[in-house]
Amino acid sequence: MWIWTHLGIFFVLSLLVCLCGFKKYVYFMSIGYGFSVAIIGAAMAVMSLMGIYPEAGLAHYLQFALFLIYGFRLSGFLLIRELKNAAYRKTLAEATGDESKMPFFVKVVMWLTMGVLYTAQTSGVAFRLFNGGEGTICQWIGIAISAFGIILEAIADQQKSAQKAKRPDMVATEQLYKIVRCPNYFGEILFWTGVTVSSLDILKGAGQWITVIIAYILIVFIMFNGAQRLEKRQMKRYGNNAEYKAYADKTPIIIPLLPIYHLNKQA
Repeated sequence: MWIWTHLGIFFVLSLLVCLCGFKKYVYFMSIGYGFSVAIIGAAMAVMSLMGIYPEAGLAHYLQFALFLIYGFRLSGFLLIRELKNAAYRKTLAEATGDESKMPFFVKVVMWLTMGVLYTAQTSGVAFRLFNGGEGTICQWIGIAISAFGIILEAIADQQKSAQKAKRPDMVATEQLYKIVRCPNYFGEILFWTGVTVSSLDILKGAGQWITVIIAYILIVFIMFNGAQRLEKRQMKRYGNNAEYKAYADKTPIIIPLLPIYHLNKQA
């Protein structure tokens, strides 16, 4: 049962980081998200160095590092974008609506739910630490997939910022965006696919399997839902633009080569 106690520690740490969501509820799912992953990775590293996980080796520490890199890159990018980009702040305000209208108890439910989700998402690495088995093929394959996901997501964000700076009146359509319309979301899915794959050969008992698999299904669903909401905003802004319509009709929305072009009904 000790592993569930450890997950409880990670859950509390995530809740502490996600307190920022009481300022703006969207922070529960953005800034709090990234920093939660980072602090859980840091906690795993500290606990391993303290001898709580004596079998932790190079592969484990690489996974801790990936959590830190992922979390700080994501939340740092979102913070900088919000602070420096007035257009993004306006879009964010329109998307989230009036903050004061959300009841406090709803925010509390969101806070607790996000804490559970972020703990579950990172739980595969915790289960490997607890169950043992360092440096297996599954773990190294998972590390490679996660690292590729981080790189892809970072490049996609940089390319989008550069293209929007040149053409603020049009969505990004070049480089990675020629292949898929939401390469950053695809990178996110890849990152968590790697975390999931890295744990598949060491999970024990129904509780561990259910936690890992449900967390993965949820993050994939969240990414598709995010792409759907993004497409809806883009249709509202660019729906009458022939260039945008031609681009959207021929470019997969979230998974390269998968012929899913729209997640909303088209007029």
